[in-house]
Order: sequence, then C-alpha cells, then structure tokens
Amino acid sequence: MRHLQRCHLTAALAAALLAAPASAETLYIEAGRLIDGVSDEVRTGQCITVADERITAVAPCGPTPDGATRLDWSGFTVLPGLIDLHTHLADVGQSADLAAPIKASPAETALVGARNARVTLEAGFTSVRDVGTYRGLTDVALKGAIERGDVPGPRMWVAGAYITIPKGGGELNGVVPNEELPADMRLGVAATPEEAAEKAAFLLDNGVDFIKTIATGAVLAIGTEPGAPELTEEQLRAVVKVAHARGKKVTAHAHGAEGIKNAIRAGVDSIEHASIADEEALQMAKAQGTWLSMDIYNGTYIDEEGTREGWPEEYLRKNRETTDTQRAAFRRAVELGVNIGYATDAGVYPYGLNGRQFRNMVRFGMTPMQAIQSATGRAAVAMGRDDIGAIVPGRYADLVAVKADPLTDITVLEKIDHVMKGGALVR
Repeated sequence: MRHLQRCHLTAALAAALLAAPASAETLYIEAGRLIDGVSDEVRTGQCITVADERITAVAPCGPTPDGATRLDWSGFTVLPGLIDLHTHLADVGQSADLAAPIKASPAETALVGARNARVTLEAGFTSVRDVGTYRGLTDVALKGAIERGDVPGPRMWVAGAYITIPKGGGELNGVVPNEELPADMRLGVAATPEEAAEKAAFLLDNGVDFIKTIATGAVLAIGTEPGAPELTEEQLRAVVKVAHARGKKVTAHAHGAEGIKNAIRAGVDSIEHASIADEEALQMAKAQGTWLSMDIYNGTYIDEEGTREGWPEEYLRKNRETTDTQRAAFRRAVELGVNIGYATDAGVYPYGLNGRQFRNMVRFGMTPMQAIQSATGRAAVAMGRDDIGAIVPGRYADLVAVKADPLTDITVLEKIDHVMKGGALVR
C-alpha cells in the first residue's frame, strides 16, 4: 500500500500518496455522518481510528490521539468503500466490434485492465468480484499487479475464465470457428460433467478465487438465447463439488428460469442477472439463501448506446426482451427478501459509472439504505468476506465520502468526493 503523508485534500497530494510506500501512521478520521454498512443507524460525531490499513476503533470524537493525524471529513457522509459483485476489469469492454477481444493480446488486455482498475477505484469501488474474461487468467495477473502495488485498483476476487458449453454464452462466438480461437480463450469450455470438473480444478490450481459458470445463453453472445439452459444440472453440480471441496464459491450466469433452477438445485452460491426469474425460481433462491446479482442499470445503457453505436441487432433484441422482465423480477425479489448484492456488469458500459445502478435499485423497490448495504456489508457477506464492506474495527479502512446525504438523494453515489483504500487516500 502507499504512504499517507499529510491529509490535505488536494489532487496533488492524492497523486503523491498513490505513488508512495505504505506507512504505519495512525489516522483519526472525523465523520460528519457515518453509515457503517451493516446497521440502519446513521451516526454523527463519530471518529474512525485507522492503523496498519485497518480500522481499529469507531467512537465519539475527542482529542486527536498522540501520534495520530486527524482527517476532517466532518462535512461529509462517510460510508464503507463500495463493492461491485459483477465486473469485467480485465477485458477490452463491449463494443460493436465482435472481434475486439481477439484483436487484443493477453498483454494488451492486462494493460487495458490496469486502466479499468484505476478508474473503478477512483469511482469509490474499493473491492470487486471480477466474474470472468475472454482472455483467460488475465484477471489473475491484474489482481497480482494491484496487490503488489504495481498499479492502483480495487481489491479483486477473480474467476479466471468461464465454465461454458462449446459455442455457449461464455464463448467468443461469431468471429472465427470456435475451434480456432486461441487456447487462452477456451480454458473453461466443457462438454461433460467430467470436463466441467476438470476445468474448474484447473482454474482453481491457477489462482482464481471462485468459479463462474454459464447456465444459460447470454444477451451479449452471438447464437445463444438468454432463456435457454446451457450447462446441465449435472455439469453444474460437478463444478460445485470441486469448488466447495476447496472452500471456494460458485456463481452462475443465468437469465432464464430453468437455468436458474438448475443452478440452485446444483448448489451454486449466487446467480448473475436472473433476468427471466419466475416466482418458483425466486422462491427457491429465498429458501436456499442463494444470492442474486442483478445488473438492472445495464439494459438502459445497452439500448441507448448500443443502438447509437451499431451493436449487433441480436444483442439489442435480446436486451429489449430481458430488461423489463429483469426489473420486475428484481422488485419481486426485494419483496420476498431474497439475498441481493450490488452487481453492475461494468465493462458492458464504461468503467467508473458503476454508481449509476443505485438509482435503479431504489426505483425498483429498495430503500436507499438497502441499496447502500447491498454494495457494502451485504456484498461482503455474499463474497464470504469479513474484512471489507463495513466501518467496524478489524475491517480494512476502505472508505468513501460524499458531501450530500445519499439517503435523501441516492444519486450522489454516482460521483464520490473522497476515496480511501486501506488507509491510503486515493482522492
């Protein structure tokens, strides 16, 4: 991590801090309003003590402790650093060019990922669950670069590649015959339960943190339909068995109701998208404690920008068919009390705009506090983490600050005023 010198909030100082080494300096951060990410209470007059990257105390403010540096955020609402459960940092991003992922080499893809990581961190998202890349394992490399301090970025938990059937929703279809794609673009292709288990074991052996499976077709993949099941329940169960034996979670890309149910019956920990979830699927998720990661801002961006930029008509048609159904399913999931985490599919739209989803979560049924918790304490639970997502002693000092009150206007989280990661000021 980087050394936090004096806490004057200027762009020049922030840049210097990003380039400097870590320090054992103690910070005493005075918060105007404090939302801790796990309780519904908003506290005032609280000070956060930070040492060695972690929060050591949260208590009513008093004199600055000996040897500590006081940071005055008394004019701000202070929240935990935000968490996005569905990003694709180590990828070139969505465009009208179907061949863009194959045109970028693994090295170029990783460098693009470094830019994406910096922008995401500056937007206030201090942790992400990165759910796959066409260039297999480039996300593992990017995560390592961030952890070493080579590039700035959020804490990353990575999937490495997609476990998908041949020509399924996790393949780069429609560019060249799939058999001619580079090997690193087919690391997770599996036709049988045995192959699916082998591919999952391979990815886990090569540094991934969880497994991403493709249980249905995709909106943004040529030749697949979102409502159609792809990986079978048996294949999904084989992956879950391998991952859970190593203490790792499994998530399933699943738009259609049958694919969602297959994945839940197979024991996956979370569902991505859930765009066509029916009542039975939502009730199953509720009963099993399965998390839903629903990117309900994405449909608007794809329709507006995809149309303007000339994305394939197949993409636009499938997006139109799933956007409203997904938002209706989201509203019903909120009513049922299904576990919902903040997940945006960043990479389909430009990085750094992750905060735009908050307004849709509120529009379609959540309170502002529920939306905030979905991106903080609740997201940490979804990931099985007890070191991020909350302003409580023992967690990383990942913090964001906004001048206005997000409980009154949730859109203020679209432009974060100050960001801290591990006690180091980002901006």
